[in-house]
Amino acid sequence: MHEMSLAESVLQIIEESARTQNFQRVRTVVLEIGALAAVEPDAMRFCFDAVTHGSIAEGARLEILDKPGEGWCVDCNKTVLLCERFGLCPECGGARVEITGGNEMRVKDLEVE
Repeated sequence: MHEMSLAESVLQIIEESARTQNFQRVRTVVLEIGALAAVEPDAMRFCFDAVTHGSIAEGARLEILDKPGEGWCVDCNKTVLLCERFGLCPECGGARVEITGGNEMRVKDLEVE
């Protein structure tokens, strides 16, 4: 379950932000997760709760924003929405689709005290 290491990385980002911005508590963490990022939201929530126990983010609400997958189809020269990493172009059925977005995960916002 790679969500555990991702949750640990999120906590590191939070702790570094707390040091540089001088806050004591995190109330809400907003994560943006792309549809093609291979991150299971329920597993991420479980792991986040586990790794934040005893930290400045303990009890923080985790809000997950979905970001759609996007790609560029070489065959029809269009930007298309993708539901899977190795899917065919929904416009022309071509297989030469390069992912251009939706494969990332980032901490978008923190609500702190």
